[in-house]
Amino acid sequence: MTRLAAEPQRRSERIHIHATSEQRTLRSTLQGPRQQSASARLELCEIGKSYGPVIALDGVNLMVEPGELLTILGPSGSGKTTLLKVIAGFEIPETGAVLLRGDDVTLIPPAGRDVGMVFQNYALFPHMSVRGNVAFPLDMRRRPKPEIDARVRDVLSLVDLAGYEDRLPRQLSGGQQQRVALARAIVFEPLLLLLDEPFGALDRKLRDTMQLEVRRLQKRLAITTIFITHDQEEALVLSDRIAIMNRGRLEQVGQPAEIYNHPRNAFVADFVGESNILPGTVIDDRPGLVEIALDNGLRLEAAGELPRGARVGAMIRPERFVPAGNDPASYNRFRGTVTEIVYVGVSQKYRLRLESGPEILLRLPAGMTVRFPGVNEPFAVELAPQDVHLLHLD
Repeated sequence: MTRLAAEPQRRSERIHIHATSEQRTLRSTLQGPRQQSASARLELCEIGKSYGPVIALDGVNLMVEPGELLTILGPSGSGKTTLLKVIAGFEIPETGAVLLRGDDVTLIPPAGRDVGMVFQNYALFPHMSVRGNVAFPLDMRRRPKPEIDARVRDVLSLVDLAGYEDRLPRQLSGGQQQRVALARAIVFEPLLLLLDEPFGALDRKLRDTMQLEVRRLQKRLAITTIFITHDQEEALVLSDRIAIMNRGRLEQVGQPAEIYNHPRNAFVADFVGESNILPGTVIDDRPGLVEIALDNGLRLEAAGELPRGARVGAMIRPERFVPAGNDPASYNRFRGTVTEIVYVGVSQKYRLRLESGPEILLRLPAGMTVRFPGVNEPFAVELAPQDVHLLHLD
C-alpha cells in the first residue's frame, strides 16, 4: 500500500481534532482503569524506509490493538529504532501509512500526534525541577495552571514521586529519573506510549523492578504501548505480544509463549532464548509423529505431521532435556561427554559433546537430587517428542 499525501487543509484539520479531543482530566483517569475507548489502535501499512542503499524498513505491516503492550524485539541494525521513529513522527516513510485510531498521521509532526515517549537517556531538562519537567507537555499545550497543578500532582503520586517536586534531575537516582520521564510521557494522556529501551541504563535488579512497575502502570491506564528492546528476557516478561524484527522485516508476531515455544524460523528460534537446532530429514511418519534422521547420525521422534523427505531443523530448548532413564531404546536419547558447566543460580548449563561429534546445550535445575556429571565425564539425556519443534529448512 502506497501512502497518498493528504491535502494541507485536511492535515491541519486533523491536528486540530487531536488538540481539541484532549478535554479529559488525568485526575478522573487515575481514579480507575482507563476506558478502552480512550486507547488507540495503531496500524502500520507497508512501511518502507531507506538510507541510501541500506533498506531500514521493508514493507512493514503491523497492528497494535487498543490497550495492548507490544514489544518490538530485534538485534542491532534490525530496523526497530527506525520503525519507532516513524511511529513517533521523527522519520517520514518513503512508502506506506501510519494510522492512529483510524487517522492517517504519516505526515503529522511529532507534536501533533498525541504520542508520549520515554527515551533511553530519559532526556530530562537538567535546569528544571521534577515539577517543571512533568508539567512541560501541559505548558506547551497551554493548559490552565490549576489543571496543570492537579495533573502533575496526580501523576507524580502514580509513579511514587510525591514529595520530589522541587528536586532537580541530578538529585535523583537513575530509577527516579526514569519515573520522571515516564510521568512526563503520560501526564497529557497520550493515545500511544512509546518506550525506547528505557531500562538500558539501569542495573539488573533495578531494571527488573522497573519492568514490573511499568507493566503495572500500563495495565492500569490501559494505554496502547510500543516497547523497543534487544533484551529477549525483558520482552518475554513485559509483553502482550512480541514482534521480532530482522533486516527491516517482521519475522514473527505473537504472544510470548508462542514466540518462545513455536518460533516460525531458525532466526527467531536462535534469537529468542537459547536453542539447539539440529538439521535432518523426515524418514517416517505416523499419526501425530514423525521420525527424523539427523545429519549427525542420530534419530529423533517429534510431534507433528510432515511428508517423508522433508528437510527440517529440530529445535530443542536447553531446558527440555532431562537425565536419561533406563530405557536404552528411546530415539530421543543423547549420549556424550560434558565439556563445560556454568552455574547460573537456579540452573546449571551443560555443554555436551555428542558421540557423533557436535555439541548441544543443556540447562538443568540446580536443585535436582540426581548427581550431575563433571567436566569430561559421560552423560546421557533425553526428551519427549512434544518437546521437539520442527522448523522448515530451505
